[in-house]
Amino acid sequence: MNAFLIDPRNYQITFLSAFLLYGTWALGWETDPQKLIIILSTCLGTQALGCLIFKKDISSLKSAVITSLGLTILLKANDLSTYALAAFLAIACKFIFRSGGKHFFNPANFGIIMVIFLTGDAWISPGQWGASGILFFMVGILGFTVLYKVNRIDIGLFFLITLFALDYSRMIIYQGWTHDVIFHKYTNGSLLLFAFFMITDPVSTPSGILTRRFFAITVAVTTFYLQSFMQLHTAPVWALFFISPVTVILDKLMRAPNFKWITQ
Repeated sequence: MNAFLIDPRNYQITFLSAFLLYGTWALGWETDPQKLIIILSTCLGTQALGCLIFKKDISSLKSAVITSLGLTILLKANDLSTYALAAFLAIACKFIFRSGGKHFFNPANFGIIMVIFLTGDAWISPGQWGASGILFFMVGILGFTVLYKVNRIDIGLFFLITLFALDYSRMIIYQGWTHDVIFHKYTNGSLLLFAFFMITDPVSTPSGILTRRFFAITVAVTTFYLQSFMQLHTAPVWALFFISPVTVILDKLMRAPNFKWITQ
C-alpha cells in the first residue's frame, strides 16, 4: 500500500480511470472497448520499445497508461487507426522532442493535435462533459490531490485565475453577461481536466517556479485570445501545443532540477 501511495502516477491513473467510468456510466458516453484496447496497447507497446532502445526505466510504462487514459477521454475519431496513430505519436514524441534531459510536449496533447492535423478524422468534444457543480467539485478535489503530490498546484491555479480574470473582464464587465454564463464555462469537465491533468504535466512543463508560472499565464492568455477572437472552443489544447516549445527557452533562462517521479 505504501508503495502505491508514494508514486503520484498511481493517483493519476486512478483518478483518470474514475473520470472515464463517470463519463461512461453517468454522462452516457459511447465508449468503444476496442478504442480503449487499441490506445492502451499502442501506448504501452511504443513506450516499451522506447525504453528498450533508449535504455529508460521500465516504470515509465505507468506514464504511458496515463497518456492512454487522457487520449481515451478527450479524443474522438471515426476510424480505429486514427486512435492507434494518436497513441503512437503521443508516446514517440517523448523520445524525439527532448531538451535538457526531458521532453517538452505533453504526450496526449501532442498526439491529439497531430492526428487532427494529419488525418482530418479526429476532433475534441468539449461538450461531452456538460457542466455541473458536482463535476467541478469532483474534478477539483481529485485534481488538487494529484497536483499536491507532484508539487504543481501553482500551474493549474495560475492558468485558471488568469483565464478567469480575462474572461470576467470581457464577458461580465465589458459585455454585461450574467454570472451564470461564466459559471457554466468554468464547470466544464474538459477545461478542468486540462487545468489539472494536462497543462500541469510535471515532466514537460518548465522546471523553475517562476518560469512555470509564466508558462501557465502565457497558455491562459493564448487560450483567451483563441476562444474570444478566433471562436475556437478547444482553445486550451491548441494553446498548450503552440506554447510548449517555449519550455526549452524558459528552462535555459532559469535553470532548476528536472522533475523526477518518486517510485520507491
